[in-house]
Amino acid sequence: MAYIQRAISEILKNRVKTSKCTLIIGARQVGKSTLVRHDFSKYNHTNFDDRLTRMQAREEPKLFFLNNPCPLFIDEVQKESSILEEIKQKVDDSNERGQFILSGSQKLELMKGVSESLAGRVSICELCGLSLREINQVDFNRHFVPTDDYIEERENKLIAYKDIWNIIHKGSYPELYDIERDWQDFYSSYVSTYLERDINELISADSITFTKFLTAVAARTGEMLNYSNIASQVGVSEPTVKNWISILERTGIVYLLQPYSASALNRSIKTPKIYFRDTGLACYLTRWISADALKNSAVAGNMFETFIVSEILKSYSNEGKDYRFHIFYYRGKDRRHTGENEIDLIIEENGILYPIEIKMSGNPKANMANTNQVLDKIPDKKRGMGIILCLIDKKTYLRENLIALPIEYI
Repeated sequence: MAYIQRAISEILKNRVKTSKCTLIIGARQVGKSTLVRHDFSKYNHTNFDDRLTRMQAREEPKLFFLNNPCPLFIDEVQKESSILEEIKQKVDDSNERGQFILSGSQKLELMKGVSESLAGRVSICELCGLSLREINQVDFNRHFVPTDDYIEERENKLIAYKDIWNIIHKGSYPELYDIERDWQDFYSSYVSTYLERDINELISADSITFTKFLTAVAARTGEMLNYSNIASQVGVSEPTVKNWISILERTGIVYLLQPYSASALNRSIKTPKIYFRDTGLACYLTRWISADALKNSAVAGNMFETFIVSEILKSYSNEGKDYRFHIFYYRGKDRRHTGENEIDLIIEENGILYPIEIKMSGNPKANMANTNQVLDKIPDKKRGMGIILCLIDKKTYLRENLIALPIEYI
């Protein structure tokens, strides 16, 4: 299998070099173990998916570390979080850097253990599925923010992205790009493994009901989160759906995009939007079995938006940055004499708000961004350049403060 160079590689090497302990978080099959084995081949490796290994780590930690000396990579460390206290003692007793690399696929649970045991001692990186830049071997690793500086630098590395709908349908898991793996077989195995290894210990429901829930959520990617609606379709209680959504977020399957909050926007909706982190998995669960069928379907717009949001999140993660406090959306009635309006994404950086529209169109219009002016109501922020990310061929100014950009600029 050909190794695909990961954009986060140099960031991770630097974090390991300067930190006593480094934690890599991300969903199953995004390539955490492969990345560490490739870039840190001299590290010893153990995996807490193995029950005997977990038992030894829990009951005989000194013996565990004799059998697994530093420098050590522990995969799926959240499955035996008691080891974090032992790791804390080891890193506190030494000034050496890069002793431990940890990885896990249950983000929030693992973060809780880290915050309790390794606060101030661990550097955290998130690895996502392959980005368009990685698939196309684009040597550019800045997070997407539509400043003049970013756009100018990005233009020097532009290449045309071909077969975009095939990539949206295929998804971003590295194994699908390493070998000629059957798409349906991969995702069938992925869902089964996910249910058996990650979910079984976290839910009390049977796998059929939870798979039905997964499918219901996948059908709503790109929409505002409605717990009651999902509960009604699946046949479980609303509190159960809230708990299960939390699990999907914790294990890197979905992302909840929060609404932008400002006192000046007093008629804005406070409900988050839900996005699948991988469009291939969403397509599999909703039974879109070909790229052409997806492209011409009623859900094409939502799936395209899901893909673009995921790519923007990856651009932050791959640069080692936290996107949670920078990316939002707006929906509400703060514009006069109009109904409900929406801005697909708002990127905030250095006190400037950049409104982003995501359109499947190849013929963008300036009125697609009419809601942008609502951001002018916020007294302590400045509205930056507006962007319409779409299927246009080249960068096109639609107004002085509005540009239509091809998705190659992400």
